[in-house]
Amino acid sequence: MSPPCPTPPTTLLQHSHLPKDAAQQLRWLDLQNDHLRMRVLNFGAITARLDLRSEDHWQPMVLGYRDAAAYLGDPFYLGAIVGRLANRVGGASFHVLDQRISLDANEGTNQLHGGTAGLGRVFWDIQQANEDTVELRYVSVAGENGYPGRAEIMMQIKLSESGVTYDMSATVDQATPINLAQHNYYTLGVNGDIWGHRLYCEAEHYLRLRQDGTPTGEMASVVGSRFDYSTGRSFGRLDPMRQGTDTHVIFPKAAVSTGADQQREVARLVAPNGMGLRVCSDQPGAQIYTARHLDSTLAAQEQQRLRPFSAVCIEPQGFPDAVNQPGFPSVMVHPDAPYRQSLTLTFTQGEDVQND
Repeated sequence: MSPPCPTPPTTLLQHSHLPKDAAQQLRWLDLQNDHLRMRVLNFGAITARLDLRSEDHWQPMVLGYRDAAAYLGDPFYLGAIVGRLANRVGGASFHVLDQRISLDANEGTNQLHGGTAGLGRVFWDIQQANEDTVELRYVSVAGENGYPGRAEIMMQIKLSESGVTYDMSATVDQATPINLAQHNYYTLGVNGDIWGHRLYCEAEHYLRLRQDGTPTGEMASVVGSRFDYSTGRSFGRLDPMRQGTDTHVIFPKAAVSTGADQQREVARLVAPNGMGLRVCSDQPGAQIYTARHLDSTLAAQEQQRLRPFSAVCIEPQGFPDAVNQPGFPSVMVHPDAPYRQSLTLTFTQGEDVQND
């Protein structure tokens, strides 16, 4: 029988390293059932902890900081919900009709994950919290980070027997782009590197990228590339030069999809220890990132390491930079057509571990 859930589920974080104003606002929310325990912050809707029960102990499934203060200035977006536009917006600008919209540029001349004060770097309002569900709300005002229109964004995070579901929605008062992503760094209980992890994914194409990480608009076949995850080869086998991966793969038939389909399994990750993750999503593609640039001197939870290639991100989302690519499915949201995304993570044990 698992330990009881904390009561109450919302707890004020008291920490000497936190700025006074942040210490007054920052809270964690603990969720737990017989198989999973999870900690969510009201800052960035961050998943700060996600552990799977394995016999008589807990195995961490994602990377996290030991010190709550680290999340306030985190450049790596550990566990955050990112947006309004996840990923990169080329030139930190786009056009709506004939009007040029200039955004906050926070990665050179581009915008990354919604800007300096994107959704992963603001305080959300707690709407509901109990032993297995958290509901958070954030109102992004018109002009915030350069985006037109007011957007009311809702996030529900709910534990199930062996997984967690993130339901995201947004309503707007005028046409504006929204494309959210959940930015967990998955380790599946491995405190080292991810070269032995295997990713299974039926993506047939990936987006070609420029040097700065923005898409060219061209979709290329994964066949013969290091982005071919169809046979479940390890990251080490696919990438023997250890270049790292930060690319967007496209799920079958996604080129003509609006992302409004029901959830389907889009990826499966298996670690050498037999732990597994199944990712179900209704989005047309996902960013796959092997944490090449993750390098922090800040303390991680337990025995984890915040080092390059110590985790992998699987981030279902709409097409990146779709606001500047007329050939990509639109990410524009309208007052009469709210934004919705659903993501379910299911954790498993005893997966078949194969050799390359």
